[in-house]
Amino acid sequence: MNLTKLRLFHAIEPGDKFWSDEISRNGAEVLLANLLDKNFDFRRRSVARIRERLKTPVETIVREIAESNGNFITDEDREWPHQIRDLITPPIGLIVRGNIYDCNSVAIVGTRNPTTYGARVASEFASGFADGGITIVSGGAYGIDTHAHRGALAAEGRTIAVLASGISVTYPAANERLFEEILENGALISEVMPRERARPERFLTRNRLIAAYAKATIVVEAAFRSGSLRTARDAAELLRIVLAVPGPINSPSSDGCHRLIGERCAEIVTSVADAMEFLSNKPCTLCLNAS
Repeated sequence: MNLTKLRLFHAIEPGDKFWSDEISRNGAEVLLANLLDKNFDFRRRSVARIRERLKTPVETIVREIAESNGNFITDEDREWPHQIRDLITPPIGLIVRGNIYDCNSVAIVGTRNPTTYGARVASEFASGFADGGITIVSGGAYGIDTHAHRGALAAEGRTIAVLASGISVTYPAANERLFEEILENGALISEVMPRERARPERFLTRNRLIAAYAKATIVVEAAFRSGSLRTARDAAELLRIVLAVPGPINSPSSDGCHRLIGERCAEIVTSVADAMEFLSNKPCTLCLNAS
């Protein structure tokens, strides 16, 4: 376990480009040394909070992770998902419970308040992909996320939940049983310490992980302004496949999907077979990059 990166992981809020650039430019050990030097001025408002959190004994951090039954991994570890290296702000580390070594995955995302149509489509798509041996990635939230995870489980497939909270925090609480079922053949992933609560900004931050982890992102239902659209745009910027399922033209729940299709940010799909064709016609750049 890289204790230097572990301390930085514990102290720094994920997704901050400034700190990500510092690690990339100077290395984790130099950054930690500079943070511990109170005379070193970063001219960042967040530095006081970071320095306060760095006072936590590393033994305490290690113990919290062990008690969560999770593993802390970094890009030095074999288990590290190589596809997330494409991110501009890659994670300092990840806490993982379960098995994540798999790049043959598709993300299914959408609204937390789906219609009956959206819930059915998310479940059917997830089941269809799972039948084909493809892992389903989503965010573990209410709505489309939940139906995607459950669809994969119903087909006895693998599914991974990328959480906005720590892995010891069941959020949302009603999905406690779902998370237990996911762990039977999948994984929970988090970019924050196990006991950290979900915060609004952490949902958008974790969305970039979902986009990077999967080789394709499918938006099933999303309003005109939706975090799922951010996931889709993140995926497009990473040159991943982006697909969207159309809905009724007068349904606000599908406005975001229609917007992605209309702006040519996503290809339209109406079935698992449609989506499979897009996936089969494009080589898996994730695998190519790893070889």
